[in-house]
Amino acid sequence: MTKLASLEESLLNGEGTVSNNNFDSKKTLRNEISTSYLNAGFFSIVTFSWMTPLITLGSKKTLDHEDLPLLSTNDSANGTFSTFKNELDLKCGNVRNVTTINLAKVLFFSTWQGIFLSGFFALVYTCATYVGPYLIDNLVQYLNDENKAKSEGYILAMMFVAAKLVECLMQRQWMFKFQQVGVRMQSMLVSMIYAKGLTLSCQSKTKEGHSSGEIINLMTVDAVRIGEFCWYMHDPWKAALQVSLALFILHRSVGVASVAAFAATVVVMLLNHPLASLQEKFQVKLMEFKDKRMKATSEILMNMRILKLQAWEMKFLSKIIHIRKLEETWLKKFLGSTAIIRFLFFNAPMFVAVVTFGACVLIGIPLESGKILSALATFRILQTPIHSLPDTISMIAQTKVSLDRIVAFLRLDDLQTDVVEKLPRGSSDIAIEIVEGNFSWDFSSVIITLKNINLRVFNGMRVAVCGTVGSGKSSLISCIIGEIPKISGNLKTIIGEKGINLSGGQKQRVQIARALYQDADIYLLDDPFSAVDAHTGSHLFKECLLGLLKTKTVIYITHQVEFLPDADLILVMKEGRITQSGKFNDILTSGTDFMELVGAHRAALSSVKSLERRNTFKKSSIMEEDTVLLSDSELEQEVENIDDQKGKLHGTSDGKGQLVQDEEREKGRVGFKVFLKYITTAYGGALVPFLLLSQILTVGLQIASNFWMVLATPVSATAEPDIGSLTLMAVYVSLAIGSSFATLARSVLAVIAGYKTSTMLFNQMHLSFIRAPMSFFDATPSGRILNRASTDQSYVDINIPNVVWGFTFNVVQVLGTVAVMSQVAWQVFIVLIPVMATCIWYQRYYSASARELARLTGICQAPVIQHFSETISGSTTIRSFEQESRFHEMNMQLIDKYSQPKLYSASAMEWLKFRLDLLSSIVFAFCLVFLVSFPSSIADPSIAGLAVTYGINLNAVQNNLIWLLCGLENKIISVERILQYTSIPSEAPLIIKDNQPDHSWPSFGEVHIQDLQVQYAPHLPLVLRGLTCTFTAGAKTGIVGRTGSGKSTLVQALFRIVEPVAGKILIDNINISLIGIHDLRSRLSIIPQDPTMFEGTVRSNLDPLEEYTDEQIWEALDMCQLGDEVRKKEGKLDSTVTENGENWSMGQRQLVCLGRVLLKKSKILVLDEATASVDTATDNIIQQTVKQHFSDCTVITIAHRITSILDSDMVLFLSEGLIEEYDSPKKLLKDKSSSLAHLVAEYTRRSNTGFGS
Repeated sequence: MTKLASLEESLLNGEGTVSNNNFDSKKTLRNEISTSYLNAGFFSIVTFSWMTPLITLGSKKTLDHEDLPLLSTNDSANGTFSTFKNELDLKCGNVRNVTTINLAKVLFFSTWQGIFLSGFFALVYTCATYVGPYLIDNLVQYLNDENKAKSEGYILAMMFVAAKLVECLMQRQWMFKFQQVGVRMQSMLVSMIYAKGLTLSCQSKTKEGHSSGEIINLMTVDAVRIGEFCWYMHDPWKAALQVSLALFILHRSVGVASVAAFAATVVVMLLNHPLASLQEKFQVKLMEFKDKRMKATSEILMNMRILKLQAWEMKFLSKIIHIRKLEETWLKKFLGSTAIIRFLFFNAPMFVAVVTFGACVLIGIPLESGKILSALATFRILQTPIHSLPDTISMIAQTKVSLDRIVAFLRLDDLQTDVVEKLPRGSSDIAIEIVEGNFSWDFSSVIITLKNINLRVFNGMRVAVCGTVGSGKSSLISCIIGEIPKISGNLKTIIGEKGINLSGGQKQRVQIARALYQDADIYLLDDPFSAVDAHTGSHLFKECLLGLLKTKTVIYITHQVEFLPDADLILVMKEGRITQSGKFNDILTSGTDFMELVGAHRAALSSVKSLERRNTFKKSSIMEEDTVLLSDSELEQEVENIDDQKGKLHGTSDGKGQLVQDEEREKGRVGFKVFLKYITTAYGGALVPFLLLSQILTVGLQIASNFWMVLATPVSATAEPDIGSLTLMAVYVSLAIGSSFATLARSVLAVIAGYKTSTMLFNQMHLSFIRAPMSFFDATPSGRILNRASTDQSYVDINIPNVVWGFTFNVVQVLGTVAVMSQVAWQVFIVLIPVMATCIWYQRYYSASARELARLTGICQAPVIQHFSETISGSTTIRSFEQESRFHEMNMQLIDKYSQPKLYSASAMEWLKFRLDLLSSIVFAFCLVFLVSFPSSIADPSIAGLAVTYGINLNAVQNNLIWLLCGLENKIISVERILQYTSIPSEAPLIIKDNQPDHSWPSFGEVHIQDLQVQYAPHLPLVLRGLTCTFTAGAKTGIVGRTGSGKSTLVQALFRIVEPVAGKILIDNINISLIGIHDLRSRLSIIPQDPTMFEGTVRSNLDPLEEYTDEQIWEALDMCQLGDEVRKKEGKLDSTVTENGENWSMGQRQLVCLGRVLLKKSKILVLDEATASVDTATDNIIQQTVKQHFSDCTVITIAHRITSILDSDMVLFLSEGLIEEYDSPKKLLKDKSSSLAHLVAEYTRRSNTGFGS
């Protein structure tokens, strides 16, 4: 408990800061509630009174996570996982040796106490349920006896009621116990899957096809299903016990005919097998397509910005819809088989009854009403094992599928741990040594990623790695941290206790800051200066690499030649080999590869110099202060504002200023509108009256058949029957057939309505979020959307129709039961009405808490998914920082945060059911006492017996009703959450029919900006504060400025990713705000900062809309110098691209983006820091290609590399959302005080002299 208490603030506190008093009071309350469970006495546990404080609190206020009691150690992820992991290691040695049977055994042994205890409760409960049917004949004979003693009647009544109370008590404890076990199992599995995700090798992720979407399904669907299996765990042996007890009672009632009853039961149960195996097959297929759909959805959400910029989002939506259509074919089959199973098993008791009574008639066993009632009550209980057995078999099948899927994942290859030999600190002055190293990302492939690598790095050396795109630079760093499988050779690193540190990627300054904080022995920096401007780049290099890290071993990849002269060793890479190594001046003369890289840079530099030389007059030489780099405080400010390009501007500390808002959570009762919307979505609710009619007929005909059997047979063996046995059976069979057809209609209609509703909600939700503006995706973590697309959609597909129509059916059943009981003693209403009122009050009192607990469960699952998908994508970084245990701990905390509402939700339901059970037992007891006390008021003892038979069942039916009602309130929250996402405010229309630009628009490409003002949200400051300028048709314009000056915002405004607050943009005299966004975006081209590729083929990546011929695609590939690379591949244009284009290098991905714009041939091209992450040579390819093929187009370039924009016709210098300078570079460089001149001077100086060690 103390350990959990220490996690309390970070884990369970909703807000970042809470006033101490408030927090302390919450803490006290929470601890009170948690200790009340841990220290609960016997009576409190039996009656679930330990839940009362929480339910009372929930009835007074909306429950928040802080109000929930802490989990006991046995229920927390930390507590359960360590037990589970130890058991698994004992059984299998290594998680990679695990088998399905082993995993099942380990799950059992880790929770055996809970399983045995729940089994004991289930055993006593089962025995108690048969006391009523056993005694019913005695009661009828007692009521029929003229000379009966009252005491005998009261003893009978007491036995009935006592059995009922034992049954209720045991059922509640059993239900609570197995749900507790289920939560524990789910925690163990999710923790295990997460731990495996941290050690997974890259090959397992890409080659084995386990994308993050599929792994998320293991957590959200498979682990949940295995947890839910605890519902069904005891059913197989319970079914055997129930059938045995039933046969014993039947033998007492109908003698030899019980053999016929047994045979009929076996036949019905055997019908299960083929249906269950069919269901398993459908289930496997359903999950397979669900995985594919989740994978596609996940990919779309990750790349939504690029899809919108390219106007591709609707094409990608159609891809999801296509996968969903395939999923739906299996969903239809799955639901169809469910309907058949329902039909068969709802009719099972009637079928068994018809066979048994038929046998009695044939053999000549006399039928008396008491014995018939005993048999009917028994058949009714038999309905449970017969009815639940198909569900159990189906669940066993589904659970086996889920276990197999988890085992397949756990058996995937881990990262090799022996790639790197780590030597203790101080054992050598060598920091890193690789001898004859050969490494490959794919063990089974003949392609070796890194070949014959020989490298020795001494302590404190600065090593620069350079080379063209795809030459293996990042792979070299990956091999040093042990991320690439080693084929041969020897790799040693001297690791102190602080380990290796890796930095790289786009959020670069945060990454560098994080790396510096670690104070490691070896620093690996993967191109950390690519996406920052010249000033910032120089500052980072000088302050970090040459300053703070001067005594450390540093290996840095860079494409910027100006950072090379300061390295102690430069490695030049080409095609996976180190082709040259040495100091700058030594290797400059020794080979061609380095010369090519430097040559490209020198050419760029000469263009700067030639521009400078054209200056006609000189100012006094620039003083040092002019080029002073960013001060530390400015750098801190920069870090604070680092992400403003997405509009996360000038961090405000209030909730409004944060971009990612907490998940919206509905409060209070689930609106009736949600129910109404659900039942009327399919065919406008036309099926609802037919469904209700079929349910009323089912129950009505069942009651009629029972009445008929009781009235048409004599009370005792001595009396003569009034009706012939043939007539008796004919009428009974007719009623049974009528009832079974009504059941069939009910099952089929429920499936049709449910299926139609789920498909419509799916389509509405997906269309809605795909059409949402980009601000929605910036503020909504993908986990929230994925949670709705997976878990909530699963409920809507399969569970909710059962719950909705099960609930209405149960209402009809309760009414039927009450009607039968009131036939014999209308006085029952004296008790029934207040009891019903109390039940309703209890239900309302409970439901306030239950609803919020269900909502909290839904909300707390998304962070687990989000954390996991972030971990998978950042696993390399996590491993290199040796932060696995911290992330694992964080995952445990999130699991607990999810388990809390889930477990207390189950406990609250048992709290309610226990109280309702007691109340329905009062009604039953009153009915019995009334019958015994006033026997003269009974017209017919057999009808009295029938009333008691129905009374025995009253609490089960009422329980079911309340359980379904609560289930409905909880599950319908999934509909509520999906409906939230069907009404997201949409972007502007894709096409405005009345205002479509001409097909040739824009034919010139002139962009005229008038007083443009942009802000990302009403509560955030303006990012662009009134820009006015014109980009002349066919001109090349470079946009520069510090991070946060509004460069990227201007591009987003041009594409209407953000809409202006004031002002307008005209392209060829058309106001872009007045046309459809697809008309706009499809006519503009952009090469974005993050080169994005999608899973599919080379062809689908270049031309997702399928608008171009193969010839045109090859032509574009040749223009962007990827043609030869693609021709080498087996599938040519159809060669596969893995998730996120992982099997292509960063530079190659950027060239694919160039290929896309070459195919599109727009009049306006935007390069948004397009060459940030590629080497100078590739940069030059892109620049030359653009120059050659877009010579008559308007090209707008945002760049941090000065060389990229100096040959522009115009340069626009932005500062804090305003235009500081806008002129030709020639003119701006003449004026030595201009901002551009400062930037260029800084770049030239560091290129010529380095930074001086």
